[in-house]
Amino acid sequence: MGKQFGRLQDDQITFIGEQHLFFTGTAAPTGKVNVSPKGMDSLRVMSPTRILWRNLTGSGNETDGHLRLANRITLMWCSFTKHPLILRVYGSATMTTPAHTFWDELNAQFPEALGARQIYDVSIEMVQSSCGFAVPLFDHLEDRQVLSKWAEDKGRDGVEAYWNERNGQTLDGFPTTYDNER
Repeated sequence: MGKQFGRLQDDQITFIGEQHLFFTGTAAPTGKVNVSPKGMDSLRVMSPTRILWRNLTGSGNETDGHLRLANRITLMWCSFTKHPLILRVYGSATMTTPAHTFWDELNAQFPEALGARQIYDVSIEMVQSSCGFAVPLFDHLEDRQVLSKWAEDKGRDGVEAYWNERNGQTLDGFPTTYDNER
């Protein structure tokens, strides 16, 4: 059943590398809790205590706004294959955007993506595994290309305009990185 660790174990790092989907969870001190599914080759385990997650443009920007107010994040993976497992990583994160000095270095860890808007450098404080016995079995068919096509159609200037227009605050009205254009 459930176990806790101070860092990722080798078998857990292998498990994460095999997953096509993970979830992020954040919350400000008040307001809504945000849980988002993520994919598209956007995560790298850098060490047993560090993960990079590149966030692509989406309809909201909850993670950014929440981490500004309460720097805590949970990442979760579920095994949808024969070996049942749920793995959670709890920690804090620093954010880098395309305007930051270290952006190019961090972004080089991932395939090119026009809609990349933030990279979160997650410091792992605790890892928890649990059984996953109730998680159903699924087959991965392929990654969706809709978000990539959307970003390509908009172009870099259009994507950045979208950030300023639509990603400036959370659902609860907390400011995000892109609130500076308002």
